[in-house]
Amino acid sequence: MSLLQPAIQPQHTSEPLPSVQEEIQFWMDKAVAWGQADSPDTQRDTSLHLRRLSSYLQELLSHINNVRSTTETMKRLPFLGQLLGRLCWNPHVTADDTRRGLLFQCLWGLYSVNPSDAVERKANQWIRKVLCQLSTEEDDAAAQKLMKRMGLPPKEYHLKVLTKMVAVLQENIGKSCSSLGNLNQRCSCDSILATSEACVPLVSCPEAAPLIGALLQRPATCVRAALSEDFLEALSSAFSSKVLSLEDQAVVSLWLHSLSSLEEAVLSLLESALSSPGSTPQRMVQHVSQSLLPKACAQHCSIFLVVNDIFRSTLKQSEGNNCVQSLIQTFTSCFLREVALLQPQKCVSLKAFFPQSPQSVLVPLLTLPSEMPPEAWRHHLNWLSSSLQRLTEEEEEGDGRSSTRGHQKVFEAWFLLVQCAHWVQVSVQLLGTNGLEDRGPLLWLLTFYHHPTNRGHHRDLQLVQAGEAWDHLHALFSAPAPPPPADRQQLLVALLSPRRQQPPLCPALIFSLLLNFAVFSQQPLSCSTQVLHTVVRRSGLVEEAACALRSLELRLNAGSCSSSDATRVQLRIEALQNTLTHMQATWSPAESQAHTHTLKSVRAHSYTHTHTHTHAH
Repeated sequence: MSLLQPAIQPQHTSEPLPSVQEEIQFWMDKAVAWGQADSPDTQRDTSLHLRRLSSYLQELLSHINNVRSTTETMKRLPFLGQLLGRLCWNPHVTADDTRRGLLFQCLWGLYSVNPSDAVERKANQWIRKVLCQLSTEEDDAAAQKLMKRMGLPPKEYHLKVLTKMVAVLQENIGKSCSSLGNLNQRCSCDSILATSEACVPLVSCPEAAPLIGALLQRPATCVRAALSEDFLEALSSAFSSKVLSLEDQAVVSLWLHSLSSLEEAVLSLLESALSSPGSTPQRMVQHVSQSLLPKACAQHCSIFLVVNDIFRSTLKQSEGNNCVQSLIQTFTSCFLREVALLQPQKCVSLKAFFPQSPQSVLVPLLTLPSEMPPEAWRHHLNWLSSSLQRLTEEEEEGDGRSSTRGHQKVFEAWFLLVQCAHWVQVSVQLLGTNGLEDRGPLLWLLTFYHHPTNRGHHRDLQLVQAGEAWDHLHALFSAPAPPPPADRQQLLVALLSPRRQQPPLCPALIFSLLLNFAVFSQQPLSCSTQVLHTVVRRSGLVEEAACALRSLELRLNAGSCSSSDATRVQLRIEALQNTLTHMQATWSPAESQAHTHTLKSVRAHSYTHTHTHTHAH
């Protein structure tokens, strides 16, 4: 039986049933008498008539459900509103679950989803007010007397009333659509909107959480089962303010119903990442997972597309912000892990999640390094590098409108590479552990990752600088005995300094190479620490080095890269972290000011060379 349907449905009729019309005056007189006095005789009379009243309310509900509109119902039964109102305020009548449920259903049966005249609009306002007051009002004299007689505190009494009301509503909203193609008959789905509007003042009540969850998760099988916009807005506000607690699936359903709520959740995640730039990789993974967004994205492609679009816009505007990139990489890793946990029949093709990405490199980039043997990494990376290089060269050769589309394709390829940065980290790891003769493809991939737009056609020059950085680092970490060559260290520092005649190389690129050499090389730890300390101190880029080291640790902890001697690698990472932490703690004000000036110079000089166009298309 639906919320608005009686157990036995009479045939549609425009006239009230004889028993309903004949008895309404009788029950109106009774309701008036019961409300005017609270004597033992009145209570005795009320008790004697309650069973008969329940039968009448059932007939009344049947009639309401089979009349086309509230206006027509009120025209046929002009005292109906007064009767229901008086009965709702009589605590002896509403003390019983069945009668209270029938009264509530009569009210929702009179609620108009799309009010057509002043009568229906006024009825809707009155119904919302009655439902709200029934749940929260504490000033009713009759209710106060009943509470006193029952020995219940007001708060406990109203919580019991609210709990009962929630249970009745929750039971009924889960029932299927009952219109059955009869346009003259009210659809049981009409009650969904009325119920959601009645819940607006209750969104912060823990007792209403089950009902709210049931409303959000009800299958959308009928166009008339829409939820109130006021309800969704109140929920979004309460949830973002942390005054409402919902189960995980209810939260996901809220995001499906409310785009603004989903956007708020994503922006909150971004804000937390930007406000905590020094957050550890483990804390970032934990924070992203607890946001529930990766799981929701894996279950619903539509949610992922919205989240991904926000990330895309943020990345364009952030101008290479390392925190934003780290968040996107962490999110994608958590998302892919959630996708892997789904049952095969619930999985959606990954191509549906990335419709704007270059399809030729989509699956190869989304493939995790752990899904293939380490000896295959080099070949896989060479293929990725050549494919991306070919794509960028083809698209950047155009002009005019085609050039705009080409830049967009290049950006989408880079955006996907940022999301799947595990392959960038593998390439840096290989560059730091092998004396590669053919290192060109790996250096190109690394340079494209840090300089995606080739503004001013400087990528070739930046690629040369990346090669120089690798040469200096290879010489430093291949030195047979300490101390490391001072000239090589100075040349490396020079690459990190702003140059007026050419665009600077991104410091993150150099530090990623430096740290991978320091972590994976066989050079004594003391020498690696000394090199790191010298380069960082002279360049003044302590925060940039710390960020690069956190990024490396994140990739290693996520299992995207591996090493045969994991324990030794972890010990070297900890030692390097201690070195940088000590440098940050002892950084003098003068050095801090110099560092700020150096960083601004690097960024300003980079800005001059890279802003020929607007954002990273």
